[in-house]
Amino acid sequence: MSLRSTRCRIVLLLGLSFSLGVCPPPSAGKTYKGAEYRTIDSYLYGRFEVRSKAIGREGMLSSFFTYNDDYPNTEWNEIDIEILGRYTDDVQVNAITPGQTNHLSHQWVNFNPALDYHVYGFEWTPTSVAWFIDSVEILRQTGPHIATLTFPQKIMMNVWNPVYTDWVGKWDERVLPAFAFYDWVRYSSYTPGTGTAGTDNNFTPQWIDNFDSLDQARWEKGVHTFGGNNCDFVPENAVFQDGKLILCLTKETPLGYVDNVAPFVLWARAEGTGVRIMFSEELEQAGAETQANYVIPKATVAGAHLLPDRKTVLLDVPGLDTVSTTAMIVQNIRDLWTPANPMKATGVLLIRPSPVVFPLEVNVGGSAYQGFLPDTVWSEYVNHGRLDGSPWYVADAQIGGTTEQEVYRSEAVGLCEYKFRVPNGRYHIALMMTDLAYAEAGKRLMTIVVEGSEVETGLDLVARAGYRQAYEKACDVEVTDGTIDIHMQGVVDVPVLSGITVTPIPSSINELREHSPVPEGIRVFPNYPNPCNGGTTISFFLPREDQLTLRIFDTIGREVQKKSLGTFAKGYGHVFWDARNGTGAPVASGVYYYRVDGTVSSRMQQLVYVK
Repeated sequence: MSLRSTRCRIVLLLGLSFSLGVCPPPSAGKTYKGAEYRTIDSYLYGRFEVRSKAIGREGMLSSFFTYNDDYPNTEWNEIDIEILGRYTDDVQVNAITPGQTNHLSHQWVNFNPALDYHVYGFEWTPTSVAWFIDSVEILRQTGPHIATLTFPQKIMMNVWNPVYTDWVGKWDERVLPAFAFYDWVRYSSYTPGTGTAGTDNNFTPQWIDNFDSLDQARWEKGVHTFGGNNCDFVPENAVFQDGKLILCLTKETPLGYVDNVAPFVLWARAEGTGVRIMFSEELEQAGAETQANYVIPKATVAGAHLLPDRKTVLLDVPGLDTVSTTAMIVQNIRDLWTPANPMKATGVLLIRPSPVVFPLEVNVGGSAYQGFLPDTVWSEYVNHGRLDGSPWYVADAQIGGTTEQEVYRSEAVGLCEYKFRVPNGRYHIALMMTDLAYAEAGKRLMTIVVEGSEVETGLDLVARAGYRQAYEKACDVEVTDGTIDIHMQGVVDVPVLSGITVTPIPSSINELREHSPVPEGIRVFPNYPNPCNGGTTISFFLPREDQLTLRIFDTIGREVQKKSLGTFAKGYGHVFWDARNGTGAPVASGVYYYRVDGTVSSRMQQLVYVK
């Protein structure tokens, strides 16, 4: 995935080849200007470290890596740490070996790399490459590909905006200028058994550069570009100030560490009784949280909260009419530059999304199927979607251990993050996975983090469930920021995910849910219509013939209706529920939960009844 040579290349991205063609010389003049800083000497093995703060903007990345600049005279060798601005909790590491073969892994981190300085590094030896963040080892690769990393490499850092939106996200030039900050770089040579630093003291410190100024005996500034890169590297965008190396990504003018651009509203989205606003850059907190800076017709802004990313503001707007309210005014917002750039009063259209209907069931990497929603790409317009990964479908795959064959036949390969927009609260999440590619254990291992909690560590689907056997991982999470974040990281090869279900857990019905039997094949789909008036249709699937009963519960777990459905044959079936009939009194308007009971019981699903 890394493209950095002055020569032309073929890039392998998730197994797909892209011909980059003839690389234009810097004089061709691309619209955007980035920066690269690189050592004059090359190094074979050692411990490579940097203290840096990354760019936090979608569509671009900042890096620290080593690269064999003698390619193609010798083989491709490269070791990467790349921070993609689209993520707020991820660091990408990679070893690229001859044949431009990627050995990539996304690593979840419990901090935003764009908000503060952290120490990133890796140890490269003849038998391993190990990556570290703040002195903690996060990944070690020891496979046979490591033995092909045999060529001296230069130490490099750069900032740039790739053409590959499925990798770095969509590009919007309004986020410029953008800056990555480098505090120092340190190199230690590989001296097994005689060193004083690193793992087992196998490394000896050789030099550290604190970036007080340009050391022309050690470093040079890049003055080139390459196919797949939307910018030229220019020396004016590698700046030294206040003991830092600052790599800048800018338009053609002004170059360097200069910001004369006020914040922009990239989008604003109505969410429940509030509005979420995404800005182009980090904001001054006082102005961002001043309620008078946001004007919504026929509504009162009761509160404004700047989120930890410093670019997103949540407004509390009780009684917001999301049907008739189409626009708002934003004014007097200031960035963090000195002196600050203030935003003039600007009219902003409101995105009015469709409401979230539970349970949410998504066919990841696939199309709509039964009660499963189709997969989507994450954006401000959707309630769910993947940030990355490539869809893959195996039409003739026979998946064991499930009645949802079609869901498991599609998957997102190389997925890093999947997101859901939901109201704050507790949710039950089920992740559906199978290995469609590998029949042997040990070929694919992945770690899964949901809402900051590691729910699987080094999961091997074949070892756990078998080749092309369904595996489901369930967990309960608490959502406080309106978004469910699912992070997948490859330990060996790349992660895969086939389906996701999200079901709310009402606090007043938790005990009933905890004592409900675990389903063994009965699957109940979302009722339609929902909300309903008078009645609604409930559909289900049975793995075998069964005699069924429908039960309706209120929000505190009391059974308010019970209806015998009779005997149904194996396969799909449906029943119409009339709120005015059944054993028990007619129900009032409100939220209810229903369950289909047979030999086993289905999971509880939610419906809304309006008289």
